[in-house]
This record gives sequence, C-alpha cells and structure tokens, in this order.
Amino acid sequence: MVRETQFSWEKQYDSGISWGADLMQIPVEVMLQRTVEKFPDRPAFDFLGARLTWSQIGFGVDQLANGLQAKGLGKGDRVGLLLPNCPYYLQAYYAILKTGATAVNLNPLYSVEELEHLIEDSELTRIITLDLAMMFDKVQPMLASTCLEEIIVCPFAHALPFPKRQLFCWLKGKEIANVHYTRRIIALEDVISAGQAHAWQDVDIDPVNDIALFQYTGGTTGLPKAAMLTHENIVANAQQCKLWFREIREGQQRMLAVLPFFHVFSMTVIMNLSVLCGLEIIALPRFDLEQTLKAIDKKKPHLFPAVPAIYSAINASPKARKYNLSSLLYCIAGGAPLPQEVKKAFEAKTGCTLIEGYGLTESSPVVCANPLQGENVDGSIGLPFPQTIVEIVNPENHDEIMPTGERGELCIRGPQVMKGYWNKPDATRETLQNGRLHTGDIAIMDERGYVFIVDRIKDMIITNGYNVYPRNIEEAIYKHPAVHECIVAGLPDKQRGEIVKAWVKLKDGRSLSAEDLKAFLKDKLSPMEVPRRYEFRDEDLPKTLIGKLSRKDIVAQELEKKS
Repeated sequence: MVRETQFSWEKQYDSGISWGADLMQIPVEVMLQRTVEKFPDRPAFDFLGARLTWSQIGFGVDQLANGLQAKGLGKGDRVGLLLPNCPYYLQAYYAILKTGATAVNLNPLYSVEELEHLIEDSELTRIITLDLAMMFDKVQPMLASTCLEEIIVCPFAHALPFPKRQLFCWLKGKEIANVHYTRRIIALEDVISAGQAHAWQDVDIDPVNDIALFQYTGGTTGLPKAAMLTHENIVANAQQCKLWFREIREGQQRMLAVLPFFHVFSMTVIMNLSVLCGLEIIALPRFDLEQTLKAIDKKKPHLFPAVPAIYSAINASPKARKYNLSSLLYCIAGGAPLPQEVKKAFEAKTGCTLIEGYGLTESSPVVCANPLQGENVDGSIGLPFPQTIVEIVNPENHDEIMPTGERGELCIRGPQVMKGYWNKPDATRETLQNGRLHTGDIAIMDERGYVFIVDRIKDMIITNGYNVYPRNIEEAIYKHPAVHECIVAGLPDKQRGEIVKAWVKLKDGRSLSAEDLKAFLKDKLSPMEVPRRYEFRDEDLPKTLIGKLSRKDIVAQELEKKS
C-alpha cells in the first residue's frame, strides 16, 4: 500500500514490526500446503485427546477435496459448514476452498428459520455437518423446503480417541441422529471414495478476486448479509496477526481453540493463524469452564484468544487455583470491550500478556490491536495493523477527515477489507465508499495513533462476542399474539459486554410472563439472541416525535435508573 508519510501509530509499534511489510497474495489452501511441507510430522490438531499431524490433516483435505471435485464441486458453488470445533471443520474448510468453491459459515445454534433464510440467501447446494441429532435433524428437512441439494454427514464418534469413541456411543447414543443415507444424504466416507477414482484437476484461483468465504453479519435492519471475503482478505489478515504476534515460534507452540471456528474472530486468529504458523490447535467443541482449565493445565497451550467474558469467568472461578495456567504467553480479547480489571486480574493469575483487539466481519476481521510489548492504553482498541489505514471521518461529510482527538466514524482501508455483500449492491455502496470500509462505529484517534470506540452508529448488540440485532428479536417477539409493542436493546454487562433486554407492552386484557415469552422464543431465535431480561410495562413505550418506538430513549431511562 502506497503512502506519502509515516503514520503516527507506526512509532508505537513493537520493535521488529513494519507497517509496510509485504503480504503474500496466495490462495488460502496454499497456507496449509506450505505448513504440511514444512512440518509434516509435527502435531496439528488435538480434539479431546485425538491427535493428528500436519501431514494427516493435509492428506484428509486432499482426499475430501478430490471427492468433492469428483462430485462436480468447483467455482461458483457454495458449501455450508454446520460444524462445531473438530477436525472435520478444519479439513472441510480447506477442502472446499481448494476446489475453488466458496465456504459458508453456519452457526449450529441457529434457529430453523435462520438456517432456512441463509441457505436460500446464499444459494447453498451442499451442507457438511455431523451425525448429531441437534444438527442433522435440524437441516435434513431443508432438502425439501430450500434450494439445498445434498447433505454430507460426518461421523462424530470417529473424531474421538479410544476409549471416548466407544463411551460416547454407549452413554450418549441418543444424541446420534437416525440417518438414512440416500443419493442426497451422503456419508463423508462415500464422498472420499468417489474421489479415489478421480484424477485431481488443478484449479486456477485468483486470490484478489475469487471469493473464499461468505461470513454472515447483519445491519440495523437485522437482516443478515453475507460479507464476501476473498482469498487475499483471509490470507492477509492471518499474516497481519502473525506479524503482530512476532515472537510466535513456528511449528513449536500450541493454540487453545475454545471460540467456535464459524465465528470470524476464531476462524482467523485461531484456526488460520495456527495453519500459517504450524501451531498445534487444541480444540474444544464449546466453552466449558472446568474443561478449559483442565486443557490449559494438561495440554500447555501458549496462545489463547477469547472474548472478555471467558477471561472474566476464569478470573472469578475458585477452581482456577487448582490448575497451572502458566503456559499461556499471549492472549488477545475480541468481540467486546476488555475491562482493565479483567485484563489485570487474568495477567496476574497466568503471567501472560492479554491485549485487546478490534475487528468486524467485513475486515476478516482484525483491524487494530494493542501492542504486545508497548503501552496498552485503558479503553483503547489499540493501533492499526500493518498495511491497515484507519481514518476518522466526518459522518456528515465523508470527504472530511476529523482532526486528532475529535470523534467521527471509524473507516478502514487495507487488504483484509471485504469485496462487498453478496447480492446486496445498495448495502455494499453504503459500506464501501471511496476505498474505505465504513464501520458504523464512532471513534477518536489520539496523537499517537491509539483508537478509542466512543459510540455506535448501528443498534447492534455485542453479547459474548456475538453480533445480535434488536429488530430480529423484536420481530420474533411480535409473533406472540399477546404483544402490542416491544423494544429490544443491549445493556452494559461486565461479563458479556452487553446483555439483551426486551421491554414489552401487552394488548389490553392479555397476560404473559417472562418465562412463557422465553419459551415461545426458543425455536425462533438462537440462544444468544433470546433476551436475558424482560420488563412488562402498562404504559406505552417511548416514541420519537414522528411516532417511531425509541430504542435510544428506553435505554436512557434504564441507565438513569441505575445512576
């Protein structure tokens, strides 16, 4: 990236980090190829004790990619990943991208309605999932109700080590779906078998223009949008992370993966950074406090990216004293603001360096982070990454850059910025203007280049690192026949960053409890969207001068009650 002068933030960089460092423009799958060649026998993936080397991971990717290509998968196709953290996710992700197709990340906790919408919106032809009832039973009916053509089913028990594999089938057999395989419901092993008689055809992938991933985000309307991330976007952000964590010892260290890979933060900062650097991934299928503490104590990971709520839970747990957490060297918090008291307590407990970063789906995701060796400024999201330009722009006049210390919209330029939104040209034009990604966040930058988020243009709620959209929740609440009006908003919460609260006015003569409303929403919203607090009001909810329900006013009322 060409620039005329040195940026203010470069002077704050740790020694050895260059803002203008060259970044490779390669297909995502080449990162894996190079690591397999460099560290074939080094451990790559530890899933609940089942370990794979990089050569085994590479072989699995090649087998699956060959099978997918044999079945006609290639450029222009989109394949959904409905998987938790497990070896199948890593191998399916890289196999899909190797064929030139586009991966679509899907959260296994999405409601049926959400999954149906995303399948139709992205025009998915295939989904790769597990034979667990909570996933397969949800997606199987969609072969009849959506454009989905095939489901590829991976056997969960086969990813477990002996004797956990046998114990799972014996003790938790009810969790395994009753799968009837057909020409449209296909076992993973049959896809791999299809590739054994197929000669691999090389695919010409253009890293700059070819779309590697649809990563769903949202907007003020609550309607999900697929950010189209190119191969260059994803590889660039992994390299930027590697530059920032410059003391990583390639092929020697371990990364703890508690955050789900389908979340863009985990995908880049945990999975792809590990692939780029040959780090062993210690993967847990979900966050469980005691399981996480045991994994740190036994497996000795060196890096542990997470959301602040996870660090806070470890700080607060009396059980943490029983475990040795001193292997941790570097941790990066994302997804929500990192309170200084959480940072200091976690660093004191572990001896690691915990820094706060900032990103968004549309930037693959990382944009800024505090330095590992330099000053971590309280309340700051840190400094722009190498090859990244952060500008604070006048929200009313996008041609005007705000003076140092004055607030404006945080805008980004860099190789990690998405190509646009799938099938949403108006939203793309609104978000990508004059080569800048408009984040919707109001920020200031000080004279040293440290960035501070001070407000949010969008009404998005960030809870436990997940983006939650109030209108989506409001629409689900309005489906209840007793509801007259409702407003949903986020309220500050030390553990989760924000929690979701719903204010509801019922129709005359109707009654409804918080428990009943929560049960009503269970199959309409994902767990992170379901409000944690409810307030039923007899009077009308606050409105603007033109009669619109006012989220701003109701939040102000709530905060005033607590002041």
